[in-house]
Amino acid sequence: MQKRLSFLILFSFLTLTVFGQEVAVQDDIAEAEKLVESYYRHYNIPGMSVSVYRGGEIIWSRGFGYSDLSTQTPVDPDETLFRVGSVSKTYTAAAVGLLYQQGKMDPDESIHTYVPEFPEKKYDFTVEEVAGHLAGIRHYRGNEFMSTVRYNTVSAGLEIFKEDTLLFEPGSSYSYSSYGWNLVSAAVEGASGEEFISYMETEVFQPLGMNNTMPDYAYRDIPARTKFYILEDGENKEAPYVDNSYKWAGGGFLSTTVDMIKFGEAHLSNDFLNQETQDRLMQPLETDDGETTNYGIGWSTMEIDGIEWKGHSGGSVGGSTMFMMHLESEVIIAFAINRSSAPMNELRNELAKIFIE
Repeated sequence: MQKRLSFLILFSFLTLTVFGQEVAVQDDIAEAEKLVESYYRHYNIPGMSVSVYRGGEIIWSRGFGYSDLSTQTPVDPDETLFRVGSVSKTYTAAAVGLLYQQGKMDPDESIHTYVPEFPEKKYDFTVEEVAGHLAGIRHYRGNEFMSTVRYNTVSAGLEIFKEDTLLFEPGSSYSYSSYGWNLVSAAVEGASGEEFISYMETEVFQPLGMNNTMPDYAYRDIPARTKFYILEDGENKEAPYVDNSYKWAGGGFLSTTVDMIKFGEAHLSNDFLNQETQDRLMQPLETDDGETTNYGIGWSTMEIDGIEWKGHSGGSVGGSTMFMMHLESEVIIAFAINRSSAPMNELRNELAKIFIE
């Protein structure tokens, strides 16, 4: 009798605990729904997708608005392809990590070890310095961000900036450069012996089940790709045509918020990249004078209410994206918007507060 009573008490306790946890999850989702709905309406967002992972699974994934305003096609978090902008750098960092742990690439080696054809500058610089924005490679100039030129190879994309002088002595300063990641992708080719896109598909996207992540081939009909918008005179208008083939690694991929979650989940264990490799990628680098950059190899460190998150934001023509992970709580948040320059930090911060445990 005593054993049966103890069992009933334990069963009741566990039932109430599970029920309480489920109620807490539903409360968090309801709060997030209200937050994002308000954001979506306040900023007149054409379409957006939000996915959240916690407790070993995706607990919330929803589309708001439309991927195409003219046809009123709803956003689907599993299928709608957004331009993820610089989140592409974090994807590419996985390729660097794989080559590093296979002994095929050393981030401390000169970039010329893997890209010998790149012109030598006044100073040499390492793969890590390039990937961490410490090498002095320049960023966009003029209307380069709006490029409509198709580049058929990674090497062709280097032509844009390869003859330019460095902005400073490598290591002495931090200056964000998407073009630096063109050079990183060339190093991936040199170290792997494969074309960059092929390597990303076979070694990163396919193994992680990221079946809805791909290059943004502007000239191809990609059915699930969203239309892209800009805000003009208070109205959503279709963004100008651009071709992102000049910067696949730094800002040229299409993806879904669900695929971003899959990518993040792969970094919650050591099955894909071992702990040493992940630490090498995510640890913020420092300038020569010891000042932190809050940026590792394709991974940014974001502090929200004193709590450290890892991930990246992305801004592109017709796209605004956020990908973030709290490693200790194993929480991953991803959202994507099909319009340029949508304000994201406040929404990022509020979602982080809701879902952190």
